[in-house]
Amino acid sequence: MKSRGTRAGLTRREILTVGGLSVATVAVGHGLTGCGREPTGPAHDGHVQTLRYGSDASQFVELTLPESATGPVPVAVVIHGGFWRSAYGLELGRPLAGTLPGQGWAALNIEYRRVGNGGGYPATLIDVALAIDLLADAGQAAARDSDLELDLETVVTIGHSAGGHLAAWAATRTGQDAGSPGAAPRVGVSAVVSQAGVLDLRACAREGLGDGAAQAFLAGGPDDVPDRYEQASPIEWLPLGVPTLCVHASQDANVPISQSEDFVAAALAAGDDAELVTVEGDHFVVIDPEHPSWSLVLDWLDRVVG
Repeated sequence: MKSRGTRAGLTRREILTVGGLSVATVAVGHGLTGCGREPTGPAHDGHVQTLRYGSDASQFVELTLPESATGPVPVAVVIHGGFWRSAYGLELGRPLAGTLPGQGWAALNIEYRRVGNGGGYPATLIDVALAIDLLADAGQAAARDSDLELDLETVVTIGHSAGGHLAAWAATRTGQDAGSPGAAPRVGVSAVVSQAGVLDLRACAREGLGDGAAQAFLAGGPDDVPDRYEQASPIEWLPLGVPTLCVHASQDANVPISQSEDFVAAALAAGDDAELVTVEGDHFVVIDPEHPSWSLVLDWLDRVVG
């Protein structure tokens, strides 16, 4: 994994190989701080447009476009976390989304129904699918109104925590059986970035992460609704068939780094192009645009996708 070494205060980067995993470890300078539950970040580089994909109050997206482009614009779909619960919303994704137009990307920051406001299985999955598919019509129309064209062959999902689950799950849609939530996508996913993602829902339930968040999301445990765990858990769908980057803090007390370690190991064994980047800090540093982990994501997008 090559390093540009200057973006966002990156101080040191080492490539390790542990049990077949490609692992990048970042040493963070002492002057950098992590973010809290409501991170702040730079102003959006482009104009933010709100588009709706349903009648529920949570069924909307924020599309931010670059001011100009010389060709079709790739799209990064930003999916916030919060253990699928209604206490957390797309404001968590705004800081990262705001940096992407300056890098030549359109940013689609999506909101969706969550547990406590009509979400959970299958509504949350359906909403994520509809939000991404919105790019094919309303999203493209909005871009053309700005004399731009979206590159719908280059659509990357970037998600944090439960959003990491949803980002990886979105890449499984092409293989889902007809009639399953999110099947038959209009817009495919070409790469996935999971930031401290919940990628194995059975392990999430077994370990009691988020005070039973997986059980609340799927309305039961793995023994109660096994088909839902199989359909919704990204690790059950390997190989994804697209490049995947997992970014995880070693001190994460909310989602253990084993979620990313086990997923990347299984993805590599299945033949996927998958990488694990380990950073210092807590669960929230990876959604701070000033943290070196975001610099690593941008580098990866340039190298693997762009």
